[in-house]
Amino acid sequence: MSDDRVPLPPLEGWALILGASSGFGEACALTLARAGMHIIGVHLDRRATLPHVERIEATIRGFGRQAWFFNVNAADEAKRAEVLDDIARRFQDLEGSPKLRLMLHSLAFGTLRPLIDLEQHDGMTAKQVDMTHDVMAHSLIYWTQGVVARGLMGRQGRIYAMTSTGSSQVWPGYGAISAAKAALESHVRQLALELAPLQITVNALCAGVTDTPALRKIPDNEGMIQVALRKNPHHRLTVPQDVADALVALAQPCTHWLTGNTLYVDGGEAHSG
Repeated sequence: MSDDRVPLPPLEGWALILGASSGFGEACALTLARAGMHIIGVHLDRRATLPHVERIEATIRGFGRQAWFFNVNAADEAKRAEVLDDIARRFQDLEGSPKLRLMLHSLAFGTLRPLIDLEQHDGMTAKQVDMTHDVMAHSLIYWTQGVVARGLMGRQGRIYAMTSTGSSQVWPGYGAISAAKAALESHVRQLALELAPLQITVNALCAGVTDTPALRKIPDNEGMIQVALRKNPHHRLTVPQDVADALVALAQPCTHWLTGNTLYVDGGEAHSG
């Protein structure tokens, strides 16, 4: 889909994208930059995929925006503190003491296997469950804590987290991630309550089935795709650009009363036949 298919309302300020090098994070970083925002990206990539990250950064700079990218494990406590401290220092050096206007949590890393393996007579380990929940749910809390504690986000700030319909549905091998997504949505509601005095909103975004590398790791992903194509009123899959376009609209100041929700960006898929 071409970049000019949707007129983008102008935005300004800074966006922090967790998971900025692929999928939803990449699309949102590029679209927010095209709309006017500077991008701070956190990603975890090996040497083979770093040229792709460099192309993303170059594209953002081509829009006339700044691009600060950090190749670190977003779930690592020490690395998280280093990144946030670096952002705080850089902000201090910039004219006007800028603040984050938006943070997107789009981290997709978890264990896909049965909770109980009836053939091998074992199942998912405690370490695998804890890691999945820490990355895909609890890290939203820790990044938000760090941002707020350092005063990096101003009033009218927006925090969004990517969830999925798997938070309330069952798919083979998806148990730990399903529970993590349910926890993520719970965290969103609680953070919305606690950040209301700061006029910072928190919402979850639930995309429809999207053909991403993360989806292709789920067992029977082809079956999920076929069901989505049948159910979706538009008879196509969601694409990352759909979410990115929605995020630009949701980042507008007029959405200040929208908080604590799970917002479906799926073309009507979740609630169709």
